[in-house]
Amino acid sequence: MLMALAAAGAYGTNIVSAQIAGQAGLNGPLLVFYRVFIMLALVGAAVTIWRAPLVVPHGERRAMLLFGVTSALVGSAYLSSVAFLPVTVAAVVFFTYPVLIVLAEPFVTRLPFRPERLAAAFAAFIGVAMVVGPEMHGLDPRGLALALCASLAAATQFFAGAALSRTALSARLFWSHLLILPVTALILAITGGFLPPDAFALAPIAAAVTIGGYLVGFLFQVIALTRISPGAAGLAFCAEPVCAVLIAALVLGERLAPLQYAGCALVVATLVINVTLEQMRRSPAPA
Repeated sequence: MLMALAAAGAYGTNIVSAQIAGQAGLNGPLLVFYRVFIMLALVGAAVTIWRAPLVVPHGERRAMLLFGVTSALVGSAYLSSVAFLPVTVAAVVFFTYPVLIVLAEPFVTRLPFRPERLAAAFAAFIGVAMVVGPEMHGLDPRGLALALCASLAAATQFFAGAALSRTALSARLFWSHLLILPVTALILAITGGFLPPDAFALAPIAAAVTIGGYLVGFLFQVIALTRISPGAAGLAFCAEPVCAVLIAALVLGERLAPLQYAGCALVVATLVINVTLEQMRRSPAPA
């Protein structure tokens, strides 16, 4: 659970720095391509040095393929949706995925349906909506479809990642990014926004934080997904927009409205209650 929360925090930092980098001329697809390329290069070097295993058990190969494809779709569809929607609306539509995970969990896994987790998912979603404060104008159907596609892909990604319990961490990172890289390269080719690496000099700190936030976030996310249930992980990731808004307030000087503070408090309270319930459920019964 702590790794899932750390991943959410890293992704939240990533959003703010990506915004700064975008204002300097480094577009989203370009950052996505380079962060995937760097992750693949780092994992490849680690595998070579430490001779880490890359074998995916036969029973988990389909889940590995699904995890890689959905990981590519999440970032690509979400970033593309903001070209047609306000960022706040895209964020609210995208963060329906924790609710989708909780609803689908009893059907996809053997875990029983838990009404309290569904209530927590809805409470966290309401808190996220309060935090980002959606503006209900300029609702382009293309943007809504892309944001919803990103939400569905994220929910599927969590289930696929949880199914890779017997696959080594090195294999999960390597093969998923080997699948993600062609998708991001294709999107970058279509958008025509490719720039050489020296373009990062336009905003070196923001670019480094964006790429570093993704590397840390994805690593912790992959580790967390095989240690806790998809529903618990999905709820933990509701902390991502809260972290993004708070960091934007600190770094960019953006002012938060009372409603946003209330939304942050609701999300944090929901996460604390959910973590407490998970710990109580895992605690052994007294003799």
